[in-house]
Amino acid sequence: MIGIIDCGGANLKSLTYALERIKLKYRISKVWSDLSKSRALILPGVSAAGNVMSNIRKLALEDRIRDFNKPVLGICVGMQVLYEHSDEENKTCLGLIPGVVKKFSNPKLVIPHMGWNMVNFLTSEFEDCSGHFYFANSYHAPIDTYSLGYSEYGERFSAFVKQNNFYGVQFHPEKSSKLGEKFLTKFFEMA
Repeated sequence: MIGIIDCGGANLKSLTYALERIKLKYRISKVWSDLSKSRALILPGVSAAGNVMSNIRKLALEDRIRDFNKPVLGICVGMQVLYEHSDEENKTCLGLIPGVVKKFSNPKLVIPHMGWNMVNFLTSEFEDCSGHFYFANSYHAPIDTYSLGYSEYGERFSAFVKQNNFYGVQFHPEKSSKLGEKFLTKFFEMA
């Protein structure tokens, strides 16, 4: 069973539909006792980092997520809150991945960044998933030692990251058609 953390602001319908298409059972909850026995967790998000962190704290999930020793996949802002800090609303985040999430700075770029961009995976497990994925973001994480994949929008940025059992994707696999399904299938086979 995959646990989906309902911390507000996410399009859970797209995510659950994607999981159903690849035949994965899931549970959506805000309550830790419902999530704690999951074989993996998803921290989804279509919101602001400050809003997601406020909800995580209100639900008393911050330490629970940090202490979870199975795979956790953050999607979009769910990835961003895995970092130490987000410049969006100047928020302290979960601190599971060192670094700061920053706004795209090129004034010639349309923000938010929305649409299909190439993701190049740097790890052999996901190399055959390289292709175009759907993005909707104004903020991004830099390329660093935690990067397992990258994309470009005026500059290179992390599209897939990992630190210990915490993974994040800046793109939306649930909205990325067959390639998104392939990525989710591989990820949860590994989990």
